[in-house]
Amino acid sequence: VHVVGSGGGSVQPGGSLRLSCAVSGDISSIYTMTWHRQTPGQGRTWVAFLNSEMRPVYRDYVKGRFTVSREVAATSVNLYLQMDNLEPEDTAVYYCDVEEKITTYEGDDDFDDYWGQGLQVTVRP
Repeated sequence: VHVVGSGGGSVQPGGSLRLSCAVSGDISSIYTMTWHRQTPGQGRTWVAFLNSEMRPVYRDYVKGRFTVSREVAATSVNLYLQMDNLEPEDTAVYYCDVEEKITTYEGDDDFDDYWGQGLQVTVRP
């Protein structure tokens, strides 16, 4: 699985941005798709993801403002994070994370994560 992120930038409070991640390779093995963010001095935390049934899950502090979605093509998947009504506290580096699930010959489930590059989002007056 190959993941390439794009988007980000700088906006004023109340503005909107959309982040994207283009996923290619063995897309049939995708298990979950997650957006994380990280601020200086803080660990990386998830903010929204599509679970194993591809249903969206959100942190409370982004509910109603962020929307995670995907667009499936024949050999690729695009993951999106639409961010509306942005607040200065949303300033962070954002990462997409694609989790792959492979069932081994022995019947065990192996999980691997593939990350896109960091995308800077800055919200300031």
